[in-house]
Amino acid sequence: MKMSMGQSGRRLLGLAVVGAALVFGGAAFAEMGQPAPWEYKLQEAATPVMENIIWFHNFLLWLITIITLFVLALLVIVMVKFNAKKNPIPSRTTHNTLIEVAWTIIPVLILVGIAVPSFRLLFQELDIPKADLTIKVTGNQWNWTYAYPDDKIEFTSIMLSEEDRAKRNPKPPRLLGVDNEMVVPVNKVVRIQTTGADVIHSFAVPAFGIKIDSVPGRLNETWFKATKEGTYYGQCSELCGKDHAFMPIVVRVVKDQEYDAWKKKQVAANPANALASAGAAAR
Repeated sequence: MKMSMGQSGRRLLGLAVVGAALVFGGAAFAEMGQPAPWEYKLQEAATPVMENIIWFHNFLLWLITIITLFVLALLVIVMVKFNAKKNPIPSRTTHNTLIEVAWTIIPVLILVGIAVPSFRLLFQELDIPKADLTIKVTGNQWNWTYAYPDDKIEFTSIMLSEEDRAKRNPKPPRLLGVDNEMVVPVNKVVRIQTTGADVIHSFAVPAFGIKIDSVPGRLNETWFKATKEGTYYGQCSELCGKDHAFMPIVVRVVKDQEYDAWKKKQVAANPANALASAGAAAR
């Protein structure tokens, strides 16, 4: 049966609406702190640093868009107004002081306008405030080891198999679920110290705005302060071998009471942790 022009138009309009919803509303289909289908922007910020990264990204996007449109407009004007057909005798003008001063000073002012927030963001990322919690992260081929030196807790985080992932409720995203999550309290400054046990890895959590190399024989530092509870996902971001794509990072941000309960559970589940805690208390 043939479809009328009206029906065809309505169907095409419906497909266009669905496509626009997927592109512009992709984040609505995904849990906070993980990639979203058809995503075109950065992940939602969960730390002050990431909020500034998003602001700076948007600022640069608008700036380069304006510059690109301005240059395009100049090119079109030149092609239309000064083509050979309209100007059979070309101009012999060689200098225009005003234009030369403008195209020197304006780019300098633009670069200064970019440099100021850029350096402010760099200093915010690199100046680590006084930490409420320190976690040492060691990259291994191919998993992560998390150590909480102040609480004498240490465990390894390995990606879930498809069978184990299917048993979880709620089911974690494919290739991002792990058996042991890093757990941190909300609204606390967390200092990350990271190294590599074998080759160079990279510890990255997009929603926190952190990405730092884990280099064997070297201890690198970064920090974050998660202001929203939830589960946040990252991955190793440095090619480290055949299973590089199977090194997910999962950080669960919880209330202080839940964090304290988690610590007690970790100590109780691991006799080595319990002995270490007892020894520390005795000292």
